[in-house]
Amino acid sequence: MAGLTINEEREEYVTFTDAYYSASQRLIVPDSDTAYDDCEDADAVAELLAKLSDSDSIGVQAGTTGQYYVEGDADWGFNGLPAKCVTYKSGSLAVQDMLNGNIKYVIIDAAPAAAITEAINEMQ
Repeated sequence: MAGLTINEEREEYVTFTDAYYSASQRLIVPDSDTAYDDCEDADAVAELLAKLSDSDSIGVQAGTTGQYYVEGDADWGFNGLPAKCVTYKSGSLAVQDMLNGNIKYVIIDAAPAAAITEAINEMQ
């Protein structure tokens, strides 16, 4: 399933049906990372992400909401994070690079995040 986020600019060129899918973002962390274990909501996660430094790297799928969130995008209302944004062709490549120790975290859409982490957890 391909997704296209509905916004005012796109509505000028595209006639959308009713929205049927919400592409919320998920943070994927290595199983050894316990920094987010006590987070009870998205605001608590965002607060910890805001404390990262430019020496930290977050992987995203190129051209997605995750990239806009990490890099910052005024049109989307995202301030960005202090961490370096590393783009990948797919979320699974980003997760593999995280497991290899090359980046700290991954931020991608909820549906692929669930599928990728489930597959990895089944292999371990």
